[in-house]
Amino acid sequence: MTRHFLIDDDLSSAEVVHVVDEAVRLKKDRFGARALAGPQSVAVIFEKQSTRTRVSFEVAITELGGHAVILDSAASQLGRGETIEDTARVLSRYVSAIVIRTFGHERIEALAANASVPVVNALTDLVHPCQWLADLMTIREHKGDAAGLTLGYVGDGNNVAHSLLLGGAMAGMHVRVAAPKGYQPLADIVKRANEIGSETGGSATVTDNAPAACKGADVVYTDVWASMGQEAEAATRRTAFAGYTVDDQLVAAANADVMVLHCLPAHRGEEIAASVIDGPHSFVFDQAENRLHAQKALLAFLLERT
Repeated sequence: MTRHFLIDDDLSSAEVVHVVDEAVRLKKDRFGARALAGPQSVAVIFEKQSTRTRVSFEVAITELGGHAVILDSAASQLGRGETIEDTARVLSRYVSAIVIRTFGHERIEALAANASVPVVNALTDLVHPCQWLADLMTIREHKGDAAGLTLGYVGDGNNVAHSLLLGGAMAGMHVRVAAPKGYQPLADIVKRANEIGSETGGSATVTDNAPAACKGADVVYTDVWASMGQEAEAATRRTAFAGYTVDDQLVAAANADVMVLHCLPAHRGEEIAASVIDGPHSFVFDQAENRLHAQKALLAFLLERT
């Protein structure tokens, strides 16, 4: 059966642990897995701009012994109206896996439904599950077992927040999201996270109180206020998110050894203070590096089981 990774709980909690363990191993032994030796090829489709995702996937595929075929939708037939279903059927005959960074989550679901090779979500408007794998790896590197830890997220209830809720619950964490009303996570995602948490000991809560979300937290996390495609809302969002900056005062409300994470790119002085992202509690650049190792381990896992 073809395995896909479209949303965080497409892997079981045990499988996530396996992938993260392998990512830790590959961080120490960069060429210790050759799942794409041949070289086999992986199509990497970008319908949204990217820096870290593009570079980390391209390097990961190369280090697994493979070849990355980078496709910009504007320069391919996708940009001229070819259906995502036909694209899936054709690419499956050329490549060993497909990675896509796109807009609506229904596009990746349609791609996977018509592909005969693994499909990996490199970001949709709904979730960002590869980011969470790197986040969990970073937390485990510096905190050990994530189960029982509290993560306070401050900012937009976006795709990153959704993956923190789902993935954090799978890891047995207590995830608190603080966002202003009108910008909070989808109720269905929060409900699913708490269903998962009922089995793992984790939990998911949503508030509009940023200090409450950070109080006693082991990890404090934030993301940009205006994601890709929301640039026209930037001024409105800056007003709505006033008081939701992760600054020294919010960090002081957390545990003394709190980790600060941000999935990048960052806007210093908006969602995070420069003194925080560049300060002693920040593990942001470890987190960015770990995208490479986590995605390499994920690709190897999916290919071995397909």
